[in-house]
Amino acid sequence: MMCPVRCFTCGKVVADKYYEYREDLERAKELGKEADAGKTMDRFGFDRYCCRRMLLSQEDLVDEIIHYPRF
Repeated sequence: MMCPVRCFTCGKVVADKYYEYREDLERAKELGKEADAGKTMDRFGFDRYCCRRMLLSQEDLVDEIIHYPRF
């Protein structure tokens, strides 16, 4: 599913940074470094806990749902 465009609580735009955030975490894992989500969010300017919640709780389910046929 898509990342919500705005934070539900404060209204800050979060969707424009979502894929960059995920790529940064994946890049750190590929390099063998420990991926620190908190520092990555700080770099992207997500200092409020409500906006951090939006990124941390987002789960991409499209790849799992696409295998089921439509009725």
